[in-house]
Amino acid sequence: MLIDTHTHLYLETFGDQTLDVIQNAIGQGVGLMILPAIREEYIGAQKKLLNAFPDNIKIASGLHPSDVKENFEIELDIVKRELETGMYVAVGECGIDLYWDKTHIEAQKSAFIRQIEFAKQFDLPLIIHARDAFSEIFDILDSHADEALRGVFHSFTGGSPEIEKILEYKTFSFGINGIVTFKNSGLDKAVAQIPIHKLLMETDAPFLAPVPHRGKRNESAFLIHIAHKIAQILNVSLSEIEDLTTHNAKQLFRLK
Repeated sequence: MLIDTHTHLYLETFGDQTLDVIQNAIGQGVGLMILPAIREEYIGAQKKLLNAFPDNIKIASGLHPSDVKENFEIELDIVKRELETGMYVAVGECGIDLYWDKTHIEAQKSAFIRQIEFAKQFDLPLIIHARDAFSEIFDILDSHADEALRGVFHSFTGGSPEIEKILEYKTFSFGINGIVTFKNSGLDKAVAQIPIHKLLMETDAPFLAPVPHRGKRNESAFLIHIAHKIAQILNVSLSEIEDLTTHNAKQLFRLK
């Protein structure tokens, strides 16, 4: 079984094909898909898919850094209320994104810190979004990371310095998606440096479709292409990558 540790199957991009997309993923061996949050608007859609596929869908609650606006405290109160229900396997996605907009950087930092506190309070892993913001995120984790905090750097695109720093935190993993299949991404060199027990696979669907689907709408079924590429980079069998990354995901998210 493969586990897609990060996929936004509830987004409008899938239209009325969502259920077919999930069924297709299951048919391709992706037995479990974790749906991280973006903002309050999509909570209902997340829960709808969880109810429709209770054996194949898990959900996370959080506030995406690009959605941290003036009302972020209200959004975070909703996140906390949702986490109190006990139906979530992670906090996120959360973090800092300075690629599109630096206007709300201080609010993004505050929102990230509060969600770190949620992760500790509810004993859940963090799903961290880090775009053009490794330095800012590391500064915060240096003050807040401890044995009670674990998580994954989703859509990891860093290099050797970032890998070394993340490994210092001991309890964090690396989410690898379709970018690793892009010819000039350089992510293949990074993956070769990451301890295999720290690797997770994700699609980030509907974004970042892997080769040979690059430029198209991404789906969880395409996870197999990422698995093939990682197996090639590490010179191990596909079944070994499937087994190891599934084990790693089950450990981090404490899945049965």
